[in-house]
Amino acid sequence: MKRPSAQISAVGRSVPARVMTNYDFAAIGIETTHEWIMERTGISERHIAGPGETTCSLGADAARIAMKRAGVQPGELDVIILSTASPDRLLPATAVDIQAVLGATRASAFDISAACCGFIYGLTIAEGMINSGAAETVLLVSSEKMSAICDWTDRATCVLFGDGAGAAVIRRSQKGRGILSTFMRSDGTLADLLYRPAGGATTPMSPAVLEARTHLVHMAGREVFKHAVRSMAESAGRALDLARLNVGDIDLLIPHQANLRIIEATAKHTGIPMDKVYVNVERYGNTSSASIPIALDEAMQRGLVGEGSIVLMVAFGAGFTWASSVVRL
Repeated sequence: MKRPSAQISAVGRSVPARVMTNYDFAAIGIETTHEWIMERTGISERHIAGPGETTCSLGADAARIAMKRAGVQPGELDVIILSTASPDRLLPATAVDIQAVLGATRASAFDISAACCGFIYGLTIAEGMINSGAAETVLLVSSEKMSAICDWTDRATCVLFGDGAGAAVIRRSQKGRGILSTFMRSDGTLADLLYRPAGGATTPMSPAVLEARTHLVHMAGREVFKHAVRSMAESAGRALDLARLNVGDIDLLIPHQANLRIIEATAKHTGIPMDKVYVNVERYGNTSSASIPIALDEAMQRGLVGEGSIVLMVAFGAGFTWASSVVRL
């Protein structure tokens, strides 16, 4: 097992107060049922941002909780990394808005875009910056307002997503705690299976784009499912190998919370029993990059893992991207 250089000192989460259940879709004209959604996804409800709730505000709220638990003041932050698929605006980065709200005047701040894998990609970047000496204290925030980029007329996608944020303070490792391994991969040849076709520089916003709703999330669900299970299982195995551990050493698997069937299939292929897998997708839906830190915070607050526990995190998302990490808390 390698000697870790950076550790997750504390985490926090924030979700909107509004809860949208499966039964609420009828009110907006979506022809579906609670049973249909549960059978295919395992999702019962999700949190949806209300007026004034933004990617920045959710992320800043989660950050404040993580920073308080870590005993870190805004002026101590060297870097703020925000992973998001739903930035508040295209320019500048939403991370600088979080920096301004927090009053972290010393910090550099930037966004990364790795879809649902953003937290693990960000964790890897934070570890590298600490290991190189470029930073001592990094705030990693994963914040998503997926409701803003969903097509609320498309039953196949709008039932899946929710809003929320998770944050982690990353500092230099102490007492053997820290990041034991990370693994990241991507395959851009499959990008069109889960993407927003328009709204960027290639096809800017226009009346035609708005009418066709091509600026919103489009997904080929069956193909995504197939690739997600295979890639997450492979990724989990690679992270364990890099950490020189096996599945029996893991105290908890925290997978990206996209779909209960994907989670169950990934656990089966990885060889980890479901009683060692954290699942909260039924209450949050798919919160993209925020799902893993939200789940990690819940698991820690519930006492399922604590200092010294070994946690395997694994994710898959648009790009396609997939990633995994083994950490000792």
